[in-house]
Amino acid sequence: MTLLGGLRSLLGLGLKAAPEGAYHDGPYRILTTNSPGWLPHEWGAWNHWQMNQDPRSGAGINAMVEACVSAYAQTVAMCPMAHWAQLDNGGRERVTTSALSRIAIVPNDYQTRSDFLLNLVRALYLDGNAYALALRNNRFEISSLHGMDPRLCRAEVVDGEIFYELGGNPVIDGRVDALGMGPGALRFVPARDVLHVKLNSVTDVLHGETPLCAAALAVAANNAILRQSISFAANQSRPSGILSTDLTLSKPKVDELRQLWNEVSKGLNVGGVPILTAGLKFQPMAISAKDSQAAETLKLNDAMVAQVFRVPLAIVGSEQQPMGSTEALMNFWIAGGLGFALDRVELAFDKLFGLPASEYSELDSSVLLRSNLKDKVEAFARGTIAGIHAPNEARAEFELPAVEFGDEPRVQQQVVPLSFAAEPPVPPAAPMSSPPPAAPGVLAADPQAPAADDPQSADFAALVRQNVHIGRIDAMLGPNPHA
Repeated sequence: MTLLGGLRSLLGLGLKAAPEGAYHDGPYRILTTNSPGWLPHEWGAWNHWQMNQDPRSGAGINAMVEACVSAYAQTVAMCPMAHWAQLDNGGRERVTTSALSRIAIVPNDYQTRSDFLLNLVRALYLDGNAYALALRNNRFEISSLHGMDPRLCRAEVVDGEIFYELGGNPVIDGRVDALGMGPGALRFVPARDVLHVKLNSVTDVLHGETPLCAAALAVAANNAILRQSISFAANQSRPSGILSTDLTLSKPKVDELRQLWNEVSKGLNVGGVPILTAGLKFQPMAISAKDSQAAETLKLNDAMVAQVFRVPLAIVGSEQQPMGSTEALMNFWIAGGLGFALDRVELAFDKLFGLPASEYSELDSSVLLRSNLKDKVEAFARGTIAGIHAPNEARAEFELPAVEFGDEPRVQQQVVPLSFAAEPPVPPAAPMSSPPPAAPGVLAADPQAPAADDPQSADFAALVRQNVHIGRIDAMLGPNPHA
């Protein structure tokens, strides 16, 4: 008897060790050198391959879940990120010298921007959480971001402060060991060095929940139907059916007929032509009306999964596009699920980099419509005519060089305020000409005395008031027919 067994007997626990190959309740001891420790019993049976069990237990990933998650991950990965600062005049200016602007282009030395965002958003929608470790340079600026496996990460509160336990990135594990920091270096990482993007927090404010929790029943039903279809199609006897006869057959005779049938229709002889004698008849197995509705059930469950993920079915190619244009469909999705995903990622970056209220990061979703050239040209043409865009701003969107005098917005000359109709502006005075030189023997006028056409003189002010009054009368009476 072992020491553990003796203690159990002494304490009267009456526990029996599970046999080899059976389920062993947790916690589970991890003996790896990179991340030793314990796993809780909630992680389930790790010897599922010995028990012939599916570790996903029906609620795993199916085709529609993969399509919805890939739609988010691939679409967000297409959007370039930029660092913007708001100006006092209401505009904004792109910041190109900050740590965020550099990370937005190259997050680390082994991933591109697209790789990093793709895996970040994919982890976000499959697990409800996405984690990345931020490494800093000697100026305490973030120099690189490294994605982690959300299944091996968690947040903890220690004395009111938030710390993270990270794992699942072999590149970081190797570099931590090379620096001599030890296997526990990623066990208590402060929150200021962790990019944490999470979805709805249901039970714990520090952890998000994936939409798969709400779609678990629909996914499990689809997987059950598909497994049943696979089992039916994988039947080793083709064609599937029964042999019937009016004769009374003994069991040895029935076994002999079954063996003869399998020899020509099973295994390598699938598709052979059996020959029936002695009144035998083959009756194929027909699919019942209930089984014929499996396709409709699969379609309904797929629609439920897409609804939970807030993805239009046209985005994943499950139905025809109901919108009038691609731009309308994409804008509909951006206003819903995709816009929420972009906002969650942007706010997480803003919090990690500690941006002030006047600065923010932005994932540019306009690139999603670059294939629709007609709508893009019409939008910028109207914006330029209305004075919203400067000509050079519109040309930059089409990757065209700037032109002279194109940095200022412009409108047509007849666009004037409505108040001009009631009080037309005073026309500018004619330029003053210098007086001619005085003739010999004639005294010149006093240069200090104001002239009659001098704007500073009282006579000139009276003349302006008279002209303005006459102009208002003419505007009220209309054009003179005798002129």
